[in-house]
Amino acid sequence: MVSETEGEFLTLHEFVKAAKARLSPNIWDYLVGATETETTMLRNRMALDSLAFRPRVLRDVSSIDCTAPFLGRKLALPLALAPVGGLESFDPEGGAPAARAAAAFGVPIIVSSVSHPGLEPMAEAAGSGPKVFQLYVRGDSAWIDEVVKRAVDHGYDAFCLTVDTAIYSRRERDIAKRFVKPWRARALGHSFQAALDWDEVKRFKDRHRIPLVLKGIATAEDAALACEHGAEVVYVSNHGGRQLDHGRGALDVLPEVVRAVEGRAKIWIDGGISRGSDVVKAMALGADLVGIGRLYCYALAAAGEAGVTRMLELLQTEIHEVLGLLGVTGFAQLNPSYLHAAPVPVRPHVHSAFPLTNLDDPGYR
Repeated sequence: MVSETEGEFLTLHEFVKAAKARLSPNIWDYLVGATETETTMLRNRMALDSLAFRPRVLRDVSSIDCTAPFLGRKLALPLALAPVGGLESFDPEGGAPAARAAAAFGVPIIVSSVSHPGLEPMAEAAGSGPKVFQLYVRGDSAWIDEVVKRAVDHGYDAFCLTVDTAIYSRRERDIAKRFVKPWRARALGHSFQAALDWDEVKRFKDRHRIPLVLKGIATAEDAALACEHGAEVVYVSNHGGRQLDHGRGALDVLPEVVRAVEGRAKIWIDGGISRGSDVVKAMALGADLVGIGRLYCYALAAAGEAGVTRMLELLQTEIHEVLGLLGVTGFAQLNPSYLHAAPVPVRPHVHSAFPLTNLDDPGYR
């Protein structure tokens, strides 16, 4: 499959430029920004940028398989479109174009409960494609159960609870501009998210059969607890640097989580993933699935459904290239021996994966 935007977008960084040209300054800052000093976001990129590859040569890589398993399915790539709030800010249809593109390409979308058009229309857009529903808790246990039932009834493969948003962070790019995001203004009942605890996780597992994803795990201790409580997926994430400032980069967290999980659950990760090389690094360190957030928002804002499809095509090309040049024919052959700590070549920032973007322009920072 070749997207209709193949000739328009030949590199991933072109989506960044196109998105900035189309978005208002407030929405651009929402997309690229993080909390307070934005240190956690910078560390996401630093963790990725400070790993070098150790390639092996003289291996037959004439046939490379980029597919990966996912909850009993087979994905075209070990990728998911991560949950993003307010996708309606990037496309008039909200997340529906992204859901259609992901389904057609063969990767899952993780649907945020604070994005339009909502649980049921997003399931319709994704059709039979893989999909996960992510919930910010805004009600009691009975309310959660009702949302779970709707997700099950509409064919979602798994249910995700975000666990790193007990307190809503201070995103100073928005505060300084006095910008209140529409989806934030209509969010009520945050006290229920603040009260979410391991007892509710246990209750969920006792009551529901749909696989449970816990998103926002940042320590080995909590990864172990997630497994003890029966979570099928431990999702390493720091919310793209949008919650706790001065946190660790997500990729820095991954090795200790892999050790703590010991194969008892699948491990997903997001946080600054912007290139095919980033995906391969995460997989080499033990991830089973890699989430991309900002990157698909750029593509959605730049060219809607066709933009997301083209972005996935380019990522597939990059991943195929990296696997081949590392001397492997599939993700199962990867392990940490293909990586080595190395000096960071550029100052990490939200777009350090795209050096050909005009990084001297403060608007891209």
